[in-house]
Amino acid sequence: MTEKEGTSAEEMERVVLVAVKTPEVTIQQVNDYLDELAFLAETAGAKAVMRFTQNLQAPDSRTYVGTGRLEDIRVYVEENEIGTIIFDDELTPSQQKNIEQALHCVVLDRTSLILDIFAGRARTAHAKTQVELAQYQYLLPRLTRMWTHLDRQKGGIGMRGTGEKQIETDRRIVLDRISFLKEELKHIDRQMNTQRQNRGKMVRVALVGYTNVGKSTLMNVISKSNVFAENKLFATLDTTVRKVVIGNLPFLMADTVGFIRKLPTNLVESFKSTLDEVREADLLLHVVDISHPAFEQQIEVVQRTIHDLDERDKPTVIIFNKVDAFRYQPKEEDDLSPKSRENYSLDDLRNTWMAKGAQCVFISAKEKTNFEEFRRVVYTEVKKIHVQRFPYNDFLYEDFEETEEG
Repeated sequence: MTEKEGTSAEEMERVVLVAVKTPEVTIQQVNDYLDELAFLAETAGAKAVMRFTQNLQAPDSRTYVGTGRLEDIRVYVEENEIGTIIFDDELTPSQQKNIEQALHCVVLDRTSLILDIFAGRARTAHAKTQVELAQYQYLLPRLTRMWTHLDRQKGGIGMRGTGEKQIETDRRIVLDRISFLKEELKHIDRQMNTQRQNRGKMVRVALVGYTNVGKSTLMNVISKSNVFAENKLFATLDTTVRKVVIGNLPFLMADTVGFIRKLPTNLVESFKSTLDEVREADLLLHVVDISHPAFEQQIEVVQRTIHDLDERDKPTVIIFNKVDAFRYQPKEEDDLSPKSRENYSLDDLRNTWMAKGAQCVFISAKEKTNFEEFRRVVYTEVKKIHVQRFPYNDFLYEDFEETEEG
């Protein structure tokens, strides 16, 4: 499955989505996961036409879902001529093999779908190497499944298959390639580390956040650059660094790859070098899509991932973006039910935990709404760091009021 530019909805490959609801998650969370999986499929060039879910204590170790639900899926797939099924969790090699035998169609999991998107969007040598490494690490335990057609069929002289030998040969090839790619990444990382050191002691600001929250759009506006931005998941894989000046105060701003729930472990490991900009940043701008119904969960995912990367507490400003798309439904006067999220106006949100728990600002990068407040907040936070680093450069801070329109 590869992404096709300009593909109409009628021409897109039709797929079915499958998820298991365990006691640890709510039905709303499962629906959010499937919405995200559908968006991932759309990014890869496919259209989700049906969803199957099942309540289980844990995914079935053989077929992910139970035999009854698997039969329901088989009937739907055959009747509607569906060629691909995507599961919301990473399948084990044996699960994938059993499901393919039962359904006779292409079976993908969330990991392989994300890898497919990454492979199509990698542009630089760094990103391509990282994606290829993750692909081979995902492929390695699945080699046996790929060579079942060469397994021994029956005993007897002259009837021994070549499958086992071929599998071992392929395993050595894959392991050699993994070793080569790891060395290649180390070489690229050393080059990038040298580039970072050559930037001197300038204050470093990193844009972080969930995928598709508008980081690249914000980067384009604040730095007047032309970073690729698109309303699809993982539009940006490579870290982009630009010099930004606000009120005669220069600093470096980095646009990083977006985070996502259930991000495959192999991808996290492969892309750790890309996220060095996050580890080495002096200030984090955590961009949040406030129009997304599950933005609170997205905040938690990003904060947890950042903590895993670097346990040090960094100054952070939360940038609530896309206020132009925020949906506000005022309550009727006679409605006595508790307020839901849709009943909060932006003014209400400014007075909730979001505004009180951390430094934050509400903007629209697309429409440049409240952008002067954004620039002022970023300037103030960068200045705090800059003053400590360059205590004798007071002249830099005098012209902000005069130049803030620039």
